[in-house]
Amino acid sequence: MSKVKIKPLADRVLVESAPAEEKTAAGIIIPDNAKEKPQKGKIIAIGTGKKDEPLTVKEGDEVLYGKYAGTEITVDGKEYLIMRESDIFAIL
Repeated sequence: MSKVKIKPLADRVLVESAPAEEKTAAGIIIPDNAKEKPQKGKIIAIGTGKKDEPLTVKEGDEVLYGKYAGTEITVDGKEYLIMRESDIFAIL
């Protein structure tokens, strides 16, 4: 698990997005301008949860989230998303 200098607050989580698909199932290479924004990633850090709602995800979980969920941030040259746990649809 990589250590980052950010600790999310309350019900927020820090997610490292999976890389965008490079090829289709048929082997066609997808150009950069046509790549879909990834909708899955790995949780790097979690907040403490809300008083009445503890978090159900943990660091290291692979998750699915909404296409436009979260806010993009850059830490130490790496791109991450910070989002609320409610923006996460499923744990893989």
